[in-house]
Amino acid sequence: MDPILVGKAVTTADAGPVHLLPRLANRHGLVAGATGTGKTVTLMTLAEGFSRIGVPVFMADVKGDVAGLAVPGEASERVLQRAAEIGVAGYAPEASPVVFWDLFGVSGHPVRTTVSEMGPTLLARILELNDTQSGVLDIVFKLADDRGLLLLDLDDLRALLGLVAEERKTVSTEYGLVSAPSIAAIQRALLRLEQDGGTQFFGEPALELADLMRTRTDGRGVIGILAADRLVLKPRLYATFLLWLLSQFYETLPEVGDLDRPKLVFVFDEAHLLFGDAPAALQQRIEQVVRLVRSKGVGVYFCSQFPDDVPDAVLGQLGNRVQHALRAYTPRDQKAVRTAAQTFVANPALDVAANIATLGTGEALVSMLQDKGVPMPVERTLIAPPRCRMGAISDAERATVRAGSPVGAKYDTAINRESAAELLARRTEATAEDAPPSKAPRGAAADAPEGGLGQKLNEFLFGTNRRQGAVQAAGKQAVRTVTNRIMRNILGGIRLK
Repeated sequence: MDPILVGKAVTTADAGPVHLLPRLANRHGLVAGATGTGKTVTLMTLAEGFSRIGVPVFMADVKGDVAGLAVPGEASERVLQRAAEIGVAGYAPEASPVVFWDLFGVSGHPVRTTVSEMGPTLLARILELNDTQSGVLDIVFKLADDRGLLLLDLDDLRALLGLVAEERKTVSTEYGLVSAPSIAAIQRALLRLEQDGGTQFFGEPALELADLMRTRTDGRGVIGILAADRLVLKPRLYATFLLWLLSQFYETLPEVGDLDRPKLVFVFDEAHLLFGDAPAALQQRIEQVVRLVRSKGVGVYFCSQFPDDVPDAVLGQLGNRVQHALRAYTPRDQKAVRTAAQTFVANPALDVAANIATLGTGEALVSMLQDKGVPMPVERTLIAPPRCRMGAISDAERATVRAGSPVGAKYDTAINRESAAELLARRTEATAEDAPPSKAPRGAAADAPEGGLGQKLNEFLFGTNRRQGAVQAAGKQAVRTVTNRIMRNILGGIRLK
């Protein structure tokens, strides 16, 4: 298996090319650096390299420029000169096989999952629930399982919350205390999620992982690009979705050990959003998945501005490193420079801390795993240019790519099959039909027309449950008049005697 050319080392005069070995690519990696230093171009170069050796890639497109992988680049003089300087054999502009995805279904095929597949733990994080509210959500999921109710979309979850509210005393006895304020808090959180566009994420057809692990007939791996320019504005939804997707790979794929190349490479851009406010239990889950998913044949590559955006427990699992420039203007930047310098294998010919601040655009400090998984000494490296366009694409170009997608017919149309919301609504209707008819007001006409003038006339004459009608009032008045006359006659007769 040919190695992936990352670039050319320029630390010393006799330095040579720097490669990423495919059989060690599942040992994960990190691409870090300040904004505008070339991180995205490095990711595109790596994605192209994986695709050419038959490895599918899934990556988020936060700024919109990763979509350039779908169209050929331009063979400008500057790019050709860089390719020749690095020694890129047979360089020519070329597009990669790409499938566009989008949680909102606007810039790509809709990405959906069911509420059940997401599970209560990750869903609670999206909804920003506290421990007590998360416990109530656990009870809702358990109740759905026990009663055979499918939780597919947010309507189903809302219907289950309504059922729990109605049967709160019984549910509290059987499953644990459920309070009305906790249910109300979850319902409000669902409303916020719906307003953020999360409704489209839950439903069917649900995403099948096999459609993210496609290869083309010519053997090239398909690159799945998630449009994340809108999604990244919802940090919890963005981070939780990618964590869910990574967890699905971990739980679904079989153990394969070390292969000659990964089965999939997963790129997580803006990694700080994943770890920024994650509770300890969730962060532990992330560390576990990253550590163990390697044996499933999946390589995970994080991309962020600072290397210390990634916790030490995860950072220690990232064997392949690319560090672009950092400008040490603030104490935070200076700390990041020290962290980056400490995480590389030392090179006697290179002062890492000094070089990080002087790297130009398209340059990086690189350390890749060599034979036996030992990291190479860090090298100052010119990154190889990608063959695709290094920038955004037009709407027409995106539409052309989507039109030729092999999965469009499968995901573009939503399906709403019978689930918890429909079943509970049907039970409510059946209960209403079986209930005994309410008694009509006494004296009301049996065939009185409903609504309109007829009903008003009927209520005026015969009254309602709350007030008497004219007929009843007149009858009572007549009885009182006759009674008064009789009493007066009796009393008058008594006085005469």
